[in-house]
Amino acid sequence: MTLNWKYIGRRFGQMLLTLWIIATILFFVFRLMPGNPLTAYIDPNFTKEQQEILLEQFGLDKPLFQQYLVFLLNLLQGNLGTSFVYRDDVLRVVARVLPNTLYLMLFSLIIAYVVGVLGGILLAWLRGKKGETVGIILTLFTRSAPQFWVGMLVLAIFSFRLGWLPSSGTGPAGVTYASEWAKFTSPVFWKYMLLPSLTLAIYLLGLPLLLMRTNMVETMEESYVTIARMRGLSERRVMLKYAARNAILPVVTAMAVGFGYAIGGNVVIENVFSWPGLGRLLVDAVTMSDYPLAQGAFLLAAAIMVFMNFVADLLYSVLDPRITVEDMG
Repeated sequence: MTLNWKYIGRRFGQMLLTLWIIATILFFVFRLMPGNPLTAYIDPNFTKEQQEILLEQFGLDKPLFQQYLVFLLNLLQGNLGTSFVYRDDVLRVVARVLPNTLYLMLFSLIIAYVVGVLGGILLAWLRGKKGETVGIILTLFTRSAPQFWVGMLVLAIFSFRLGWLPSSGTGPAGVTYASEWAKFTSPVFWKYMLLPSLTLAIYLLGLPLLLMRTNMVETMEESYVTIARMRGLSERRVMLKYAARNAILPVVTAMAVGFGYAIGGNVVIENVFSWPGLGRLLVDAVTMSDYPLAQGAFLLAAAIMVFMNFVADLLYSVLDPRITVEDMG
């Protein structure tokens, strides 16, 4: 089918509007919080003039609305400001930890969606049997269980009790990686990433598994599946070649939404496992009242979630043959 550019343009405009609203909310929420954001960094021995100079340095001496206009103008130029704590550009601070978050998210998504698709097919195969009921109950349990609780349970078993895997960080104390490629190809790094990624995958597993199972059940009622059975094909071949191939399309598009869910899940997982990523940086920035850094981390996470929802919407309209151009208009 051909793309409806009018629809894409409208969805893109909605995405930008959503990001502007999020950025505005973040700006005012942080600045309307009680207390001086520089309290932790102003020496008690500073004179009033020195404190005013520090406020002026970070632009906090201007009226709130003027600060907001400066914030929007800088945002349009790709400038998220300067971190109060690191005294460095927010984008550079975020860029140092973002790869760790992306590695964790992608590995967790791959595990969750591979296991979810296969598990969904199995539950559809077991439809009406006790195995399906048990599988659905376990899936709902993993989906609803608090992530910090699952993380602590995994740590208690595999790290503290059995000692099989490390409990925190991206490597042993004092170990540094020469480059991102050296880190990505290091077996040590993957060993440290295994526990947090498995914990996040448990949280993400429910969406693809239940979606695949539902799609399989619906697809198996279609006429072409019935015809395939009438041709004498084995049930296994009918399930995999005919039903699964068509049922998997919505699951593929849902992976983009799952990417957004993974961003939210990372905040908890990274703090439980002391994983130096965007989620942990965000919590640290809020704790230390580092407004520019907290805004930048929140905004980047929100931008990823909004953009991936936009991608999921477009993928679904392109890949699913049941969606017409009129539906997209």
